[in-house]
Amino acid sequence: MKINRYEDISQIEREAKKDYIDRHSAFVHVDGPAKKGEKYKVKVKVGEEYLHPDDFDHYISWVQLWDGERMLAKAEFMAGALGSAAGQTEIDFYVVPTKSTMKLMAHAYCTKHGLWESDEVVVEVVD
Repeated sequence: MKINRYEDISQIEREAKKDYIDRHSAFVHVDGPAKKGEKYKVKVKVGEEYLHPDDFDHYISWVQLWDGERMLAKAEFMAGALGSAAGQTEIDFYVVPTKSTMKLMAHAYCTKHGLWESDEVVVEVVD
């Protein structure tokens, strides 16, 4: 399966291509370092500037959160989860770090345009 990745849309001329790339890309958002052994909030958002459709044949089916090669969490969605209106899928995952660094990455799956992978976000874990 092909894995699509985000491209810096500020460098792209065509609005349609900016829209296509942004609305399918997963973005990992965190607030600073994590504390070992304590719950840590990780927000994954699909699309930053553009909205993704929520149609019966074109929607974000699932979002996964990974730490390196280990899947930490997965959220699944059905068509209509956003009220059948275009929107940005957002999920707050809570994880408990057990090592000194987390290398977080998200995957999002669009039923029409396939698998999209976020950039890696490195989170320092303190005692």
